[in-house]
Amino acid sequence: KKAYRKLALQLHPDRNQDDPKAQDKFADLGQLMRCVLSDEEKRKQYDAYGEDGLKEGHHGSHNDIFSSFFGDFGFMFGGNRQQQDRNIPRGNDIILDLEVTLEEVYSGNFVEVVRNKPIAREAPGKRKCNCRQEMRTTQLGPGRFQMTQEMVCDECPNVKLVNEERTLEVEIEQGVRDEMEYPFIGEGEPHIDGEPGDLRFRIKVLKHPVFERRGDDLYTNVTISLVEALVGFKMEIVHLDGHKVHIERDKVTKPGARMWKKGEGLPNFDNINIRGSLIITFDVEFPQTQLDEQQKEGIRSLLKQGSVQKVYNGLQGY
Repeated sequence: KKAYRKLALQLHPDRNQDDPKAQDKFADLGQLMRCVLSDEEKRKQYDAYGEDGLKEGHHGSHNDIFSSFFGDFGFMFGGNRQQQDRNIPRGNDIILDLEVTLEEVYSGNFVEVVRNKPIAREAPGKRKCNCRQEMRTTQLGPGRFQMTQEMVCDECPNVKLVNEERTLEVEIEQGVRDEMEYPFIGEGEPHIDGEPGDLRFRIKVLKHPVFERRGDDLYTNVTISLVEALVGFKMEIVHLDGHKVHIERDKVTKPGARMWKKGEGLPNFDNINIRGSLIITFDVEFPQTQLDEQQKEGIRSLLKQGSVQKVYNGLQGY
């Protein structure tokens, strides 16, 4: 199952947006999990006889589901699923939102989720199952027949659904994107006459009080005083994992000025060795006290800046 989950993340459509067949490949992988790894009899067959046990009677077939999973993936993705697999009824899939922090996106984490799952257990008595419509022909007389459609059902052992508590471990990978899904095959709603559906955790990244995520880049705002804006300053920003990012400027900082710190953003989901940037926007806080005439004259004398007043369309060019 761990190998399946790892492969499911590699084949996830969000990671393969340029591949038009990505959705089909991912669906085939889920079908494979349901057909082999989630089938107790097939698992026993493999434990006892290995791969040959699963391929008994189908040697050399490109549709061999086990060799497709552990061997040539092209057979699985290129071939058609067996019709009997499509006819197996399934329970409903369950999609649950899993809230994660930006710190978890940055460093990764393992989250344990307790799941109360309905499990089918044998119960006394029999029940009707595999119900279907069949045509019945009745002879009314010489050369006269009547065809009617009747509901025909089989007798199956009775079952009852019992809740069992299970702990699922969800790996929050570094750089995971919002709305991505982590699948757990066979952990969805049960179906008495078929297979259970799947459980999928959908990632919801929570808003952060300091940083805003845009792709792999992080954005934040820093407010400095007017004095710091004019003469320069030094400071440190505490990052998501606790390390400190040093900021230093020895020149005038205008309101709205930005600084890029490359490699201080989020790790890329497809390649964690690649990181985005940290983009810092500076705001300047002006003093609240009013200046007297002597102080004003002192500032004019110090800055030696004349009037630059002008009226223009600031949106021009956008």
